[in-house]
Amino acid sequence: MNLSRGYLLALFLVFAYLSWQLVTPFLQYVLGAILIAFVLYPLQGRLENYVSSTVAAFTLVLLAIVGFVVPFVIVAVAVADDIADILQSIDPESLQLADLEDRIAAETGFEIDITEQLAGSAEQIGTMLLEQTTAWFSALTHALIGLGLMLFVLYYLLKEGDSLMSWLREMTPLPEDVQDDLYGELNEVMWAVLAGHVLIAIIEGVIAGLALFATGIPNAAFWTFIMVILSLVPLIGAPLVWIPAAIYLFAIGEPVLAVALAIYSAIVVGIADDYLRPIVVDQFAEISPAVIILGVLGGIYAFGIMGLFFGPVILGALLAVVDVIDDNYDRLGEEGGTTET
Repeated sequence: MNLSRGYLLALFLVFAYLSWQLVTPFLQYVLGAILIAFVLYPLQGRLENYVSSTVAAFTLVLLAIVGFVVPFVIVAVAVADDIADILQSIDPESLQLADLEDRIAAETGFEIDITEQLAGSAEQIGTMLLEQTTAWFSALTHALIGLGLMLFVLYYLLKEGDSLMSWLREMTPLPEDVQDDLYGELNEVMWAVLAGHVLIAIIEGVIAGLALFATGIPNAAFWTFIMVILSLVPLIGAPLVWIPAAIYLFAIGEPVLAVALAIYSAIVVGIADDYLRPIVVDQFAEISPAVIILGVLGGIYAFGIMGLFFGPVILGALLAVVDVIDDNYDRLGEEGGTTET
């Protein structure tokens, strides 16, 4: 490597690192824009047959706001309300502090004034609440900026998607047919995760959630959201919620509702998981449940909430790249050797 190439490479690494530092605070929102753009891009191509790319992209951004952002905000508000109800349902009087003080005194011989101890901590609690309020305000501001950035990035991904793909193909040092195989495999993996796992998880969670609402389970919106998230993980899914819910109905003296909830969830949700998921996945790339589980769990740690989607995609993409390498490795080696000579 000569001095000029080394200088350019060092310059590239420096600016790549600085660019990464700029993107990292909003990485989840950028990933969200990429995900939504992938889903909407086929519509962009169809709309461009009738209107300009600018109008088509703007229309699809509005569609994304209505179809993705607004439902997400509504669900988030409903879940937050349910969490608040859960916290408010905790009655301090039911804690029976006086009885607890008497029992401690009887067992240990020490008299403890729990009420006084709690009162003495009021200042600390107030300080903590003030700090949390500041943190919540900061998080809300960050979220609003992130959502605005996500819509902005989404607009340009849709509007300039063709140019971006052309640039990627031009920069990729692979023959056209190998690039076709590579991008085709990646496309199938992406749709397999989105349609075969994310969509099915939403369907399963909503189906089971309807039963929670019908049987009067408290905070049903919150538990429906939890079931959607759990349903992203194969072999676990919604039963982790509806089975305890059925037990809860038995415990409060509602055996008919408990049996109805268990039968409905086992049959309807089971059909969706055992039959609908394979039918959808078979139309795209077949991804092992082990890959999905590892991708979901590892993705959450690596990318936060967006890791639920991108974790399985990344592992599936790795398998797709391995397939392309296996199919073309020998030929690419021969072409590389011929080029060098």
